[in-house]
Amino acid sequence: MYANVRGTRLYFDVDGMGLVPVGESMEPRPPLFLLHGGPGGDHSSFKTSVNSLADVSQLIYLDHRGSGRSAPAQAEDCTLDENIQDLEAVRSYLGLEQIAVLGSSYGGMVAQGYAIRYPEHIERLILVATAPSFRFLEEARRIVQTRGTPDQVRVCEMLWSAGFTSQEQLYEYYKTMGPMYSTAFDADKFEAGWHRGIRNFAQLNSGFGGFLREFDYTDQLRQIGCPTLVLTGALDWICPPSQSRLIADQIPDVRLEVFADSAHSIAQDEPDKFMTIVRAFLHERVA
Repeated sequence: MYANVRGTRLYFDVDGMGLVPVGESMEPRPPLFLLHGGPGGDHSSFKTSVNSLADVSQLIYLDHRGSGRSAPAQAEDCTLDENIQDLEAVRSYLGLEQIAVLGSSYGGMVAQGYAIRYPEHIERLILVATAPSFRFLEEARRIVQTRGTPDQVRVCEMLWSAGFTSQEQLYEYYKTMGPMYSTAFDADKFEAGWHRGIRNFAQLNSGFGGFLREFDYTDQLRQIGCPTLVLTGALDWICPPSQSRLIADQIPDVRLEVFADSAHSIAQDEPDKFMTIVRAFLHERVA
């Protein structure tokens, strides 16, 4: 499905009922927007990791502007600010008054910005393996230098310099870094996921070479008034747990969960614990 909003065409998909028959009544199931990582990723990995949440929420998968199956766009127009405004436009397009948002990695940065800018439209916030400011970059570089193999250090230079020039380089980066992104990294599953997904290296360059070096929500996070769940992997290298603790220190109504055996891909590394915690958090709002 597509929403024509703000001069572009955004892909979204819906999983689960908004109204559920219970006895003689129709009970509402709250909408949960799922915001993917990147910049330049897509929603596809959510469909194998969090799709079972459709039993407590109506899931709305969204590909960011110019990403995945959304309409192509110039990379310089696919900014954090644009993604925040696009989310608000799709919420309005669907006629939803209030929403829950789960943002993972870069999607968590979009989710923070949305909760700060549009507090009247967000009921519940889940931030997974993300960071509140540009400062995560310096910490991630130190971790790679300390923990990474020579090949991992090498491919990360393409990320830090915003120097990807082909899909082949992007593939090499993600495959080489796979064991650092996930403690449960499986080469065969990686190949399947890579072919299912659609990735945009120009957007990744634009983010890591531009706006991700500048954004900073740290002092605004205390404005977030909705219940918030912050999840972090103890072994995460790109959005280290210290970044999630900074978020949790600022938001008033917050719960922080550290996954001891997870890296960046928490839902893949500790799926049962991840689903139990997220499902319980979402169910609290309708209990």
